[in-house]
Amino acid sequence: MTSVDRTTTQPDGPDGPAGPPDAGPSGYAAARLRLLQEEARSGPARRSGLARLTDDWLSALFTAAVAETGVRGAALVAVGGYGRAELSPRSDLDLLLLHDGKAGPKALATLADRVWYPVWDLGLALDHSVRTAAEARRTAAEDLKVQLGLLDARPVAGDLGLLAGLRTTVLADWRNQSAKRLPELHAMCRERAERCGELRFLLEPDLKEARGGLRDITALRAVAASWLADAPREGLDRARRRLLDARDALHLVTGRASDRLSLQEHDAVAAHLGLPDADTLLREVYEAAGVVAYAGDVTWREVGRVLRARAARPRLRGLLGGRGAPAVERAPLADGVVEQDGEAVLALAARPDRDPVLALRLAAAAAQAGLPVSLHAVRRLAAQAKPLPVPWPAEAREQLLTLLGAGEPTVDVWEALEAEGLVSRLLPEWERVRCRPQRNPVHTWTVDRHLVETAVRASALTRRVGRPDLLLMAALLHDIGKGLPGDHSVAGEPVARDIAVRLGFGSEDVAVLATLVRHHLLLIDTATRRDLDDPATVRMVADAVGSPGTLELLHALTEADARATGPAAWSAWRGSLVADLVGRVAAVLGGSAAPPADPPLVPTTEQERLAVEALRTREPVLSLHARHEEDAVGVELVVAVPDQPGVLPAVAGVLALHRLTVRAADLRSLELPDRLGEVLVLRWRVAAEYGSLPQATRLRADLVRALDGSLDVPAKLADREAAYPRRRGVVPPPPRVTVVPDVSSLATVLEVRAPDAVGLLHRIGRALEGGGFRVRSAHVSTLGANAVDSLYVTTVEGKPLTPSEAADLASSVEAALR
Repeated sequence: MTSVDRTTTQPDGPDGPAGPPDAGPSGYAAARLRLLQEEARSGPARRSGLARLTDDWLSALFTAAVAETGVRGAALVAVGGYGRAELSPRSDLDLLLLHDGKAGPKALATLADRVWYPVWDLGLALDHSVRTAAEARRTAAEDLKVQLGLLDARPVAGDLGLLAGLRTTVLADWRNQSAKRLPELHAMCRERAERCGELRFLLEPDLKEARGGLRDITALRAVAASWLADAPREGLDRARRRLLDARDALHLVTGRASDRLSLQEHDAVAAHLGLPDADTLLREVYEAAGVVAYAGDVTWREVGRVLRARAARPRLRGLLGGRGAPAVERAPLADGVVEQDGEAVLALAARPDRDPVLALRLAAAAAQAGLPVSLHAVRRLAAQAKPLPVPWPAEAREQLLTLLGAGEPTVDVWEALEAEGLVSRLLPEWERVRCRPQRNPVHTWTVDRHLVETAVRASALTRRVGRPDLLLMAALLHDIGKGLPGDHSVAGEPVARDIAVRLGFGSEDVAVLATLVRHHLLLIDTATRRDLDDPATVRMVADAVGSPGTLELLHALTEADARATGPAAWSAWRGSLVADLVGRVAAVLGGSAAPPADPPLVPTTEQERLAVEALRTREPVLSLHARHEEDAVGVELVVAVPDQPGVLPAVAGVLALHRLTVRAADLRSLELPDRLGEVLVLRWRVAAEYGSLPQATRLRADLVRALDGSLDVPAKLADREAAYPRRRGVVPPPPRVTVVPDVSSLATVLEVRAPDAVGLLHRIGRALEGGGFRVRSAHVSTLGANAVDSLYVTTVEGKPLTPSEAADLASSVEAALR
């Protein structure tokens, strides 16, 4: 008999015969709907209740079908998630019709139809197969996914002996083939993780497929069934329930069999689960995924150790001549810490109850050696270690800094401590940021992981600073204020101060750490959004930083923070802007004369050439060339235009029409000696949305037309925007335009924060020109889907706006963007 596999929501052929009246789908459908609508029945109770209800219905269908067809020696078997009785509201049914091979093909087909068709009639997805026990065993040997499903096989109706024999055989095969099958399963898990990402860091996670999701829990069950290793059980069942509850709520909210927790569903799923908000939902999901991911790391490490030991055993027996196993090697790493079997473990004489620094010493030694920390060692420390005295002894502080400075190995060691609650015990403030989501898509990590990643990046920069210890500690604490009301930099300053005092830093070091946390965004924000030629800007940064040593630390922290945020947060271009600002501030802090009140823009040779040509022709001139920095995105476009109204919206509009995304921009007024007139020089960093870049001649021709009015840029952009694809169900936050006080003595600074969109900068420029004001300089920055633009605006006479004029202008620009 040939086995049949099929996953369908409806039959391939014509409508099949309906089941007998007493086993029809209507009664089951009504009972199923009542069960799903019972608010008191949720979580495991609802899933197991739904499985029992489905068992009863399918059992009645199967019994009636057997009576009609006369088939004997057959059983209906639930496998996979249904076999585990983990039926979510929209889960498919995984069914195996197992038979002894004695019935004819036609009778078996009729028997299967009597079960499959009622399922299809209800619109339920069905993964079904018809096999003998031998066929099932052979298919399992060829297909790992089939074998995993059979490990959870459960009888629904029919000949129970058939399934008992098959389960015994499949389990024996699984255990006998574990040396081959488990590495194959591990490879499958790694491939899935690379494809779907890590659940605990995704804003739209796949609850089933992502690393730390439900698939990984199934894999851990399979490892346990092999008897080769077992996952740490503490917290794993609770994590599994959380993920299943979230999937149940997602199914009920959307009415779809989806495992992806999309952004637009967060609020509704949170409300269905009785959680206060979407962030609480994500945090619970992230915590569960972290437990699963850590259990997987520990389990697969143990599987590897056992398999290596098995492979080495015959060779060792030959070498030892039957004299028994050699003694376990334990190489010392630190006081009370040794290496054994590729892990950092506690020495036999270690006394956690008498050595409060032992946990940090173990972690630091493991990270420095690039070794994982033994699960048993961490759990022993969690159970027996005494709290550190306050302030911390110098050794404890040094061991923490050694851990933070170890580079990439720090991450795994830190997560091992965090999994057993040791991090929150050492730093109670950590609990607030643990697993806290960051909804800005620029961020790759949750808050806690971002802090550790920043320390990892900072460890590579420690040779650039005079106080690497303060750099590492500031990296760990710079976002510690997230989760508190208000600006996290302001809120985090006193928290960081308290932690630094508790850790035993001196008063001067505490003050420096507090300054670094308070101003950790100062350099990147100022460099990318402010006019560095304005002396007030440089003086403001110098006053905030206070000393050259703090500036040096803040420079390194800025780079580490940005690199740990995500690929969009740092580039060679941003680095050069920050370095330029640091150089100017260092000069002021070093006692150099302040820059002149209105410093002229010193043109480059190319800019001077373009400006001369623009003055000669009285038309725009431009150049377009690639940037050569390894991490730069896009190309550089320089445009020189004789000063006239409407330059900014015209250039921005033409770029948008040519489907060029603006990554950054800078607009300056350039005066050339011995030349009549003034030239506007606009430097852009742009990238093509798709396809190749347009030719410079086409850009120039359209710019000429935009400036003389023969090209209706607003109308063209309106057509483009109308056809621009928008993400269904996602409403971006509204734009916000604010006046930034006290950052320039030469102009009024407007800061525009808005979703990046077609022609955004064009609309900003039109709003400014319509108000009769002049843009002295513009600083554009695009991070992910958001734009942050700073514009230095003056009156036609070149003076800053009055407070009332500035407020009115901000309101009009915001209205234009809405």
